[in-house]
Amino acid sequence: MNSDRVLQVGPLLPSLERNLRERYDAVLLDGQDDGFLDRHGAEFAAVVTTARVGVDRALMDRLPGLRVIVNFGVGYDTTDVVAAAERGIAVSNTPDVLTDCVADTAVGGLIDVMRRFSAADRFVRRGDWTRGPFPLAAKVSGKRIGILGLGRIGRAIAHRLQGFDTEISYHSRRPVEGVSYAYAESPEKLAAWSDALIVATSGGAGTRGLVSAEVLEALGPDGYLVNIARGSVVDEPALVAALTGGRLAGAALDVFADEPNVPPALLDLDSVVLLPHIASATHETREAMGDLALLNLRRFLEEGRLVTPVPAPSPQGRRSS
Repeated sequence: MNSDRVLQVGPLLPSLERNLRERYDAVLLDGQDDGFLDRHGAEFAAVVTTARVGVDRALMDRLPGLRVIVNFGVGYDTTDVVAAAERGIAVSNTPDVLTDCVADTAVGGLIDVMRRFSAADRFVRRGDWTRGPFPLAAKVSGKRIGILGLGRIGRAIAHRLQGFDTEISYHSRRPVEGVSYAYAESPEKLAAWSDALIVATSGGAGTRGLVSAEVLEALGPDGYLVNIARGSVVDEPALVAALTGGRLAGAALDVFADEPNVPPALLDLDSVVLLPHIASATHETREAMGDLALLNLRRFLEEGRLVTPVPAPSPQGRRSS
């Protein structure tokens, strides 16, 4: 029995899949018969997966020899990190290497939804320009921008927006040392202050529904929402109701609660920019993510340590951003 066998759970970047096969003879779980893990589950020491699939407690139960879960992606909310900690299973992700692209997407989404570029593109393609001018949009420069979650990505977003002479405020579970941006005591207070609210917090149970109906109400009919975090952070039914009811000016959304399913009510709204979870989807960033995931796997199997381990699980019920 090979105690260092590697199991791939879910589709990965093709170059990463190729490296896993060639270097570790990795086995893809998808397509295996129902009894595969009953026969071979104890042989696997490592799982490589993505934030869209993850490893839950039930799968861990079927992998009694599991020692490490390597996540391809910065998010790991689909992996039960509490169960992993209970079992002494190490968990890694791929932070930093995708910060720039995700921050770029957040700023691009903000500009798109406020200036209505995607809507204007559709306006031209439909031939509507021949019948009259496109409606006026909202200015981005000089606006008050709230950032929910001032981690690596949140700070990168704030740094970019300084070039637009915007005023920045933020909310995280605690004030961040070494930044000059004003701290808001709650998401509601941040939203009430903001012209636009950018969601950049982590996903998971601790932040589920953090952008609530009350937060959206505080943002108001002239406010904009940008979400490049996780769909679970936003109360999606409340968001749909606010957008369709005219209680929110617009939204740019890269993530949704039940991907790839998007609420049908949003599909025909020109006030909404819809993206298919592509914030980190550039050749350069995805290859860097794959390299870091592979490095985490190699370092753990050879030395028993990770390059980028995820933080210890927060206490139950605590919201983190």
